[in-house]
Amino acid sequence: MNTDITASAKPEYPVVDRNPPFTKTVGNFNTLDYLRLTTITGISVTVGYLSGIKPGIRGPSMVTGGLIGLMGGFMYAYQNSAGRLMGFFPNEAEVAKAKYKI
Repeated sequence: MNTDITASAKPEYPVVDRNPPFTKTVGNFNTLDYLRLTTITGISVTVGYLSGIKPGIRGPSMVTGGLIGLMGGFMYAYQNSAGRLMGFFPNEAEVAKAKYKI
């Protein structure tokens, strides 16, 4: 089974890196990616706290919700960053940065 996304969809924007490594993708996070990560984490902490009120496990429920939100927020930010590098999302800043380095 072929799981390569480029086999089924062609990038709409210029490709900066066809297969970006983890460090490059995380290094490419922009302010909006960090804002989304923080927002998802904060909402998850709040939902965890509120869902733990009735059974009396507010603390552990809040921590668990926060960890789930942190992982989900990171994956969402990572997906957006990798998508910009691979040309699937608008990437004017990444293209300008790549042309400057060349």
